[in-house]
Amino acid sequence: MAEIDPIKVGVMWQKMETMEQEVSELRADVKKLLAMAERSKGGLWAGMIIVSGFSSFVGFFAHYFSAK
Repeated sequence: MAEIDPIKVGVMWQKMETMEQEVSELRADVKKLLAMAERSKGGLWAGMIIVSGFSSFVGFFAHYFSAK
């Protein structure tokens, strides 16, 4: 029967704790990114409305002056 090496178990335990810390940091970063994305949704829609209105305005006058 194989014995459990306490040094190897300790090394694996330390690696696991490090990985848990990194995962928790990644979770926090993802939450921050999601919060930033939620805040910028309104700006995205406002920008789309402005660009759409401007392109319609330019298209109307381009058609009006080129139709003659």
